[in-house]
Amino acid sequence: MATENAAAPEFDTRTFRRALGNFATGVTVVTAAGPCGRQVGVTANSFNSVSLDPPLILWSIDKRSSSHEVFEEASHFAVNVLAADQIELSNNFARSKDDRFAGIEYEQGEGGAPVLADCSARFHCEKYQQLDGGDHWIMVGKVVAFDDFGRAPLLYHQGAYSMVLPHTRLTKRDEGPAPASNLQGRLSGNLYYLMTQALRAYQSSYQPRQLSTGLRTSEARMLMVLENDAGLNLADLQREVAMPAREIEEAVANLKRKGLVNDSAECVRLTVKGVDETEALWTIAGEQQEKVFGQFTEEQVATFKKVLRAVMQA
Repeated sequence: MATENAAAPEFDTRTFRRALGNFATGVTVVTAAGPCGRQVGVTANSFNSVSLDPPLILWSIDKRSSSHEVFEEASHFAVNVLAADQIELSNNFARSKDDRFAGIEYEQGEGGAPVLADCSARFHCEKYQQLDGGDHWIMVGKVVAFDDFGRAPLLYHQGAYSMVLPHTRLTKRDEGPAPASNLQGRLSGNLYYLMTQALRAYQSSYQPRQLSTGLRTSEARMLMVLENDAGLNLADLQREVAMPAREIEEAVANLKRKGLVNDSAECVRLTVKGVDETEALWTIAGEQQEKVFGQFTEEQVATFKKVLRAVMQA
């Protein structure tokens, strides 16, 4: 029987943050310029819509951020929704550096807030309200102008960058065959459509097996990158696994707790247990590959690989 003085279970903020990571979000860079001309920009995935009338949006900033003072003083800020090919831009504004705008293409938006080039969308906002949100400030903005470029967005899921893939809903058997159309006929010969649907089909049976190991996709990816290396530093890992530096550090910490890696001498290396776990991951990958591609000859598979490498470098 519980007593009134029983201590409440400790709330694990790290685990809580990992659970929140299951909610896929977009990635933005929020910018502003203060009255003194100082420009700031921070990477944020907390952006969300609030209201259509008036047109309000929100995002949040850590109360410890050195950039908050400018956002508090500025009359406006801009939300730059990043496109899928702007990972480096996201990483740039997530790093601690004196001038995050050095070498970055931008122009002045409403209230002098810098707006970035080649984004998916941009929202020019008048500061509307600042709310206390625990260890963050919730910044509410009134949208006074926006740019919709329609570029595919950069996504963030389980601590790693991701991209949008079309989700095909199969016609139910009891609904009968789907009606024929000229569009469907043309799609059947469209290489981009075929590649995305092939990847979706491949992942639908492969990813659940990989996740059954108890490793997140980002953690499994890191182990498989390390498999053929004596050791990689954090910068090398960031280049190879397409994850923000903060998430790489957390993934390394999680893998260390599981006894799968160590990071002595500033390099991350697999432990003996990590080698075994990585071999299991490669076994799953190999079995999936054999299941899908075993019907083809070695020559056909070699040609397929050649085509894929050429597309990747195009």
